[in-house]
Amino acid sequence: MGHTATEKAGSGGLTATEHRLANGLRVVLSEDHLTPVAAVCLWYDVGSRHEVKGRTGLAHLFEHLMFQGSAQVKGNGHFELVQGAGGSLNGTTSFERTNYFETMPAHELELALWLEADRMGSLLTALDEESLENQRDVVKNERRQRYDNVPYGTAFEKLTAMAYPEGHPYHHTPIGSMADLDAASLEDARAFFRTYYAPNNAVLSVVGDIDPEQTLAWVEKYFGSIPSHDGKQPPRSGALPDTLGGQLREVVEEEVPSRALMSAYRLPHDGTREADAADLALTVLGGGESSRLYNRLVRRDRSAVAAGFGLLRLAGAPSLGWLDVKTSGGVEVADIESAVDEELARFAAEGPTPEEMERAQAQLEREWLDRLATVSGRADELCRYAVLFGDPQLALTAVGRVLDITPEEVHAVAQARLRPDNRAVLVYEPTAADESADNDEEADR
Repeated sequence: MGHTATEKAGSGGLTATEHRLANGLRVVLSEDHLTPVAAVCLWYDVGSRHEVKGRTGLAHLFEHLMFQGSAQVKGNGHFELVQGAGGSLNGTTSFERTNYFETMPAHELELALWLEADRMGSLLTALDEESLENQRDVVKNERRQRYDNVPYGTAFEKLTAMAYPEGHPYHHTPIGSMADLDAASLEDARAFFRTYYAPNNAVLSVVGDIDPEQTLAWVEKYFGSIPSHDGKQPPRSGALPDTLGGQLREVVEEEVPSRALMSAYRLPHDGTREADAADLALTVLGGGESSRLYNRLVRRDRSAVAAGFGLLRLAGAPSLGWLDVKTSGGVEVADIESAVDEELARFAAEGPTPEEMERAQAQLEREWLDRLATVSGRADELCRYAVLFGDPQLALTAVGRVLDITPEEVHAVAQARLRPDNRAVLVYEPTAADESADNDEEADR
């Protein structure tokens, strides 16, 4: 079954049609003949929020295993075939989904669909102890490179654990822990795949220079015979009070380039007007070099070398407002924090000026249009709105919803949420250089 591709108000002329196969796979198609390319995006409704204690990191591990080979594509063949055809590809994992995507020359679209279908339908044929160990080591090394062995690398993990209490489905990040990665067995991996990598737990979008009728025929040909699976349990509730109810704080002493202040504020769920208002508030306060915090801390006071404030949108739990300030010279974090609190209090008291509101809406509008302008970005947004909110058409009207937010709504969310008693705070203090080894070397010379 398909819906007629009617143009939505505020969609900028973009359209999308929806279809569903008998096995439950949702398919979203959007024609765009501007350039001879096509994007394929496949979202599985599984992320780290679906994991249980002791088995964290499985969703991210599977992102890697999906590139390790399937029944008809051995080893690294998925990469080799896509790149050999002139395409690009990747996959990512978040709290709320795992996605896989290819951008291909339009005449190679069938290849991308066949590849995605082959691993959805037959990955377990190729999954063995050797491939599991191989990708387990890759993920552990990724954790070392991106989290454990880089300055401020564990900040996201630490703040997330503070903002979401123990036992909450968002308490741990998608990367998982080393211990849990080591503990995952081959049977754990197989059970995870059977449960979540089924067509009725996925949305496939195809955007670009396509013939919808031919594309749908290929989708039916390659995906239609894959059986559905009804064993998935709904994710645990991520509901929490609107505010943290007090300030949480941790000081981290590590070998970092400079002191840093990072904070996470509990903000409204994605998909609401309040989340859009929060996005605008954070854009005024910390979205780029024209923002209040950048002007105050970097330009005027020169107490920081970087200052940003952005929104991590989440649908199944409160979103997070993410503040990140790196100090300059010997500036103390207490001075930075005092200046930040002054700016937030002033904003909560006065709200945005008309000029700030116009600039913030224009900035978010440009960011949205940038995403929708590319076939890959539009494919991803169509999947996101289908998986998280049940309606891919919402992606085509998101810009209009942001522009519809009033200054009063922005002011209200700032008053209610951007308060000292609604944040988790992480302070980085550089450790003193250990000069003893250097001194010993000098003495030996």
